[in-house]
Amino acid sequence: MFPVKIKNPILPGFNPDPNILKVGDIFYIAVSSFEWLPGVRVYTSKDLINWQHETDILTTQVNLLGNPENASIWAPQISFSNNQFYCLYTDVKSTHRPFKDCHNYLITAPDINGPWSDPVYLNSSGFDPSLFHAPNGKKYLLNELWDYRMTTGNKSCGIVLQEYDEKTQELIGEVHKIFDGTSLAKTEASHLYVHDDFYYLITAEGGTGRDHSVTVARSKNIFGPYEVDPESLLTARDKPASPLQCSGHASLVEHLGHWYIAYLTTRPLLGKAAILGRETAIQEVVWQDGWLRLADGTNGPAEITEIFAEKEIIQEKNTDFHDDFSERLKKEWNTLRQMPGAWADLSSRPGYLRLESGESLQSLFDQHLLAIRQKDFVFSAATNVTFEAQTFNQMAGLTLYLNDQNYLFTYLTFDEEKGQVLRLMQCVEGEFTLFPEIIPLASDSICLKVNVDGPCGKFYFRETAKENWQQIGPVFDLLFLAGGFTGNFVGITVIDMDKKAGCSADFDFFEYHGKD
Repeated sequence: MFPVKIKNPILPGFNPDPNILKVGDIFYIAVSSFEWLPGVRVYTSKDLINWQHETDILTTQVNLLGNPENASIWAPQISFSNNQFYCLYTDVKSTHRPFKDCHNYLITAPDINGPWSDPVYLNSSGFDPSLFHAPNGKKYLLNELWDYRMTTGNKSCGIVLQEYDEKTQELIGEVHKIFDGTSLAKTEASHLYVHDDFYYLITAEGGTGRDHSVTVARSKNIFGPYEVDPESLLTARDKPASPLQCSGHASLVEHLGHWYIAYLTTRPLLGKAAILGRETAIQEVVWQDGWLRLADGTNGPAEITEIFAEKEIIQEKNTDFHDDFSERLKKEWNTLRQMPGAWADLSSRPGYLRLESGESLQSLFDQHLLAIRQKDFVFSAATNVTFEAQTFNQMAGLTLYLNDQNYLFTYLTFDEEKGQVLRLMQCVEGEFTLFPEIIPLASDSICLKVNVDGPCGKFYFRETAKENWQQIGPVFDLLFLAGGFTGNFVGITVIDMDKKAGCSADFDFFEYHGKD
């Protein structure tokens, strides 16, 4: 075996709440997708070192229209039994306290790429469901329990377990409260494993911010009582100098006789804000005196770590993306709360993507936005758009987008005095700014570009490929595009505030080049 040094995170950009699974000689990691569709992104690897985007599980099985930001699809879990894959997920409809409207579902498939079954509704008592396939053949659902009566902001009060009957596709029998959590509180993300006659319960505690931690408890009986490991397996809460922060929400896998933990982490830019969102990292763990410990002897996240492989391997990271819209939309694209429909048309003008207009960037319903994850601190993204606006309410262009309250948008539109023009808008925590710069355009076809260098971003345009890029607007401080449960996205959109589906724009290409 060869120890291979790698750099975390292994899944950069918005890839939170990792759940890792091995089936045969393939490793899978499923991550949360929140309001972005298709949902439940899955990556594959044969060595735990290099990972590829394999598929996205949820397409038409969910209805997310109207769901608020930071809600929707939380913490999926994938497992494998009886020659089929199981996927559990939560659809969160409201997070307004004291309640949390969250519904847990189960779908199955013979292959990770589907076809996936219709969702089976399980319960709504709490989020982060996982399915445990017990050695005796029974199956049990675990989930966090939300108690609205608690006076604290976070009302997670522990972990419950209930048997699942696969024949009737329903939960049966008593609901068992198997874990109350520790003083770290905010207990969630439970996964159950069997090792050396013990049931090991892995949970996340401390919240998904800087106090995030991995807690382990064990019991000889699946229903408890569970003895808590006096030490946190993994946390950065007391390590402010670590480049990896907010570390927790973990799951386990074995490979070549070694055990590994895949976990959530962030890389705060300038020590302040995780503009890339919550990412996925990995480290080796070992069994010591009946407990899990990080193999490096610490209990903190490691930016540089080792994975054992069967041969010498080089870790490769390539975040570049290009779509010339020649055949079908590439699977890297995401949309908000709905899958692309007839409004994303590749047939009307071959070689172009024709986007039909949707609602504004602050809508929670019918946005027509195509976007990809920002995966690098330093990157450039560009597109060419052909658009002839008839009124100021019609817009098409390039956006940096965190959520409906935080975005930047440079766009072609119409001005009553100057005709076809280029403009720029910004929204910061719901406060809107329309920049006064109005650039007349000689053509209805224009190239748009954004350059991002850490916390700074600049927008550019040019009307022909032979021209030099010209900057529009100021140099932006982009730290406002960090926060919440997702990361920043970069994408293209068309908006018409006069009439639904009142206009369309043609995009020739979209490209993203990471430099970090």
